[in-house]
Amino acid sequence: MRADARRNVEGIRRAALDVFRTGGLTTPLDEVARAAGVSKGTIYHRFGSRTGLIDAVVEELVAARIGDIIEAVDALDGPLLRFEEYLLRTWLLQYDEPAANDVLMRVPPDSEPLTTLFERACQFGRRLLHEAQTAGVVRADLTPDDLTYLILERGVIVRACDQQTRDDYHRRLDFVLRGLRAARG
Repeated sequence: MRADARRNVEGIRRAALDVFRTGGLTTPLDEVARAAGVSKGTIYHRFGSRTGLIDAVVEELVAARIGDIIEAVDALDGPLLRFEEYLLRTWLLQYDEPAANDVLMRVPPDSEPLTTLFERACQFGRRLLHEAQTAGVVRADLTPDDLTYLILERGVIVRACDQQTRDDYHRRLDFVLRGLRAARG
């Protein structure tokens, strides 16, 4: 690849990181092209499609944040704390970063790196759910599918209720988390 082509590719990647980070993965490619100072055709020429561009940036864009959540939560003591902190941190990430929300909602669903990242987060959540249920601190009727849908639903809420403050959003998360706890005898 020529030097100018390499500069274009890197400029598009940097622009995509900035644009997707603030607007999410569904932001029009025209905005990425404008930020990169290239035509939309150049993006398609260099990356093949929107999915190709997303695949090229998703690791840098979101993987580290999700990995940080997994690492930090895994280091906590107690199955209830780990389970609730995983959900809380994941839900707050969905609120704070539209691109992370899109990853956790699998937008677009045909991106292999995005799907792999989504599955990694889900597997970790399922493990935490199993540990918390085994310890008797989380409702026994909560299924792994329920857990996935709770994350998907939060993503929809973040998109639909974009006028709520982070503090109000966080306060409402507490209601949901308390509802997932096992009933005390």
